[in-house]
Amino acid sequence: QSFSDEELKEYERIGEEEIKKGKLAVVTLAGGQGTRLGHNGPKGTYELLPNLSLFEILCNNFKNAYSKYECYITWYIMTSKDNYSQTVSFFEEKNYFNYQKENIVFFIQEDVPENTLDGKLLVDENENIKRGANGHGGVFTSMQSTGILKDAQQKEIDWIYVTPVDNPLIELVDPVFIGVAKKENYNAIGKTIVRKNPSQKQGVFCLKNNKLNVMEYTEIPKELMEKENPDGSLYFKYAHINCNMFSINIIDKLLQIDIPYHIASKKCTFMDLNGNIVVPTKPNSYKYEKFIFDYFPHISKIGIYVVDRKYEYEPIKDNAEKARNAYIKKWRLK
Repeated sequence: QSFSDEELKEYERIGEEEIKKGKLAVVTLAGGQGTRLGHNGPKGTYELLPNLSLFEILCNNFKNAYSKYECYITWYIMTSKDNYSQTVSFFEEKNYFNYQKENIVFFIQEDVPENTLDGKLLVDENENIKRGANGHGGVFTSMQSTGILKDAQQKEIDWIYVTPVDNPLIELVDPVFIGVAKKENYNAIGKTIVRKNPSQKQGVFCLKNNKLNVMEYTEIPKELMEKENPDGSLYFKYAHINCNMFSINIIDKLLQIDIPYHIASKKCTFMDLNGNIVVPTKPNSYKYEKFIFDYFPHISKIGIYVVDRKYEYEPIKDNAEKARNAYIKKWRLK
């Protein structure tokens, strides 16, 4: 549904009150490396513009919010085991981008073993079993096991906004978004964009048994991704862009639910029985990941919130140059 100007003002007022009372925290999913971008280091350290990393771009959301609301928002950053030290060192070198250090908290994502296509375990150069992060669906169990969830509860935070590190356009402190969730009593709400191109690598929102679900793009038949309505618009209209906010009260319930693993084949470097490091040229292993949207059918009051792609979504994984230009254009328009 569309909102009137009066409704938008009311949602904004409610959201701003929540922000000022310190009810919002953000979790950034930052376990990835920048290898595909030709960058040696955590993806968040990739410089979209000279001397302007993705981490700093995200941190500017919180600095701007402090200027406007005089409130420090807690920023939780979930790293992988492999890039934790590099990430923390980067923030120390950058003096936490002159944001309050106490409100930037790092924690490590849980991982699971990876295995060959015929079911054997792989080992790395140190003879340790190869393990991979357990997907963005593992964020809540990782928050629980590392004490992050308890920290948020002790700070009386009500809203946990979970987002990826690779979208420089994202609005992390959005009072209207928060206001809609608060006033409409949503347990969770996700941002979405209208799909224009059926080939884009995004999951899609759908209804299954009258409950909100997401079909991942790797698991949808091509004909469904391209299916159109009579007016030429895509049948599955709304993309899941992995920007989802949860009431902290629902997380305890979600922790009781064992969501499934999704399997993907990948190329995984390993050490063979002779001690040689093998770099495969084609997929040789399975990676196991949980996806956060598998919690959606278990949430009784959940909504989706449509945003304008040119202002809020252009991830660097699709095209770093396009993301760079979109970021520059957005701030010229503001």
